[in-house]
Amino acid sequence: MSVPPSAPDQPPRGALEGLRVLELGSLIAGPFAGSMLASFGAEVIKVEDPGAGDPLRKWRKLHADGTSLWWRSMARNKRSVAIDLRTEQGRWLIQNLIASRRVDVLIENFRPGRMEAWGLGWEALSALEPRLIMVRISGYGQTGPKAQLPGFANVAEAVAGLRYLTGEPGRPPVRSGVSLGDTISGLHAAFGALAAVQARDGGPGRKGTGRGQVVDVALTESVFNMLESLLPEYSAQGHVRQRSGSKLEGVVPTGTYPCREPDTWVAIGANSDSMFRRLMEVMGREDLRDDPQLAQNHGRVPHADRLDAAIAEWTGSKTVAEALAELDAVKVAAGPIHSIADVSRDPQFRAREMFEAAELPDGTRLELPAHAPRLSETPGRTRWLGPDLGVDTRTVLRELLGFDDAALDELHEAGVIGGGAAEADADPSS
Repeated sequence: MSVPPSAPDQPPRGALEGLRVLELGSLIAGPFAGSMLASFGAEVIKVEDPGAGDPLRKWRKLHADGTSLWWRSMARNKRSVAIDLRTEQGRWLIQNLIASRRVDVLIENFRPGRMEAWGLGWEALSALEPRLIMVRISGYGQTGPKAQLPGFANVAEAVAGLRYLTGEPGRPPVRSGVSLGDTISGLHAAFGALAAVQARDGGPGRKGTGRGQVVDVALTESVFNMLESLLPEYSAQGHVRQRSGSKLEGVVPTGTYPCREPDTWVAIGANSDSMFRRLMEVMGREDLRDDPQLAQNHGRVPHADRLDAAIAEWTGSKTVAEALAELDAVKVAAGPIHSIADVSRDPQFRAREMFEAAELPDGTRLELPAHAPRLSETPGRTRWLGPDLGVDTRTVLRELLGFDDAALDELHEAGVIGGGAAEADADPSS
């Protein structure tokens, strides 16, 4: 499979090289955590069902080969191993991979109790490898009265209080066009995994515990962790923040304002005191600029509607380009409302090389988001795209468990593993 060529100065080692991760589960939160780790050099072995693989392979827009473009991006740099966890032998393979003491982190996002039912819970696996770190992602966490309920990002965003805030006042809450709850949870999971590795292994001047631990990530709690001041404001003053549309309660002025062309808008954030003064000046509203009541944010909050109306009147007389040119000139934070088509043409994203060129097996060219955050010495990079189902099964079982071809053929014939003989020596990086 063709992949973007490495730049000549690309560091040969990733920041997480030497870390081996076993990724179980499917769809978004767990795989996103694995994707973050793989981007920066961890060896991520993704375990999939031999029949259909991760459902993400068939989500959203499919390429002519029947595989989703999302999969090729999300599963970058991962090795695909097809093992049927519903079989006793399949679970035995996982136990042996852990017992080999060559796996640092296991990521799973099954409903709580499923891994225990399979004999793959924390107590069982940590007994095989005390240094194992087990990252467990679920809707509500591993404990509590709702632990057994199914949980998806849509529900987590609602239950944790985020959805209540999204939308216009007096209208039903809305969701964003992506699964924020999943990706935020994946980030929490990746951070938790690395924190646990640090605790286990220690560092300069600090001895590690030498033991693994459970990283319990709930989608609801990851979303809840984003809610900034909502809880202290409610607990101390009984204040319940409400939907405010494109505005942000308590921060003035910040919002989305209409421009002269139909259906065009500009986002402005001028809530610092000095930036507010510059905005009022460029608008020709020295009366507002010099009003002592409006000098600081807390004084502007009661006048939010009046200020927003004045800003909207000004932007409404200009095109997006005109408004942004004037705002940029006086260093007021502002930007257009971009679609993905606009983002793909944005010169700042281009200058920062945030579009990574790739090539599918049939020669189709596409772009993928480059890896963030940017590390100056050991940046993330794409070594290969999301692999075909089970392409690494035999190689991984040979490398980690020492299986020979006869044993692998027997497991394949029994339906325990996927990846036929023709795939045995496939290398997704070539």
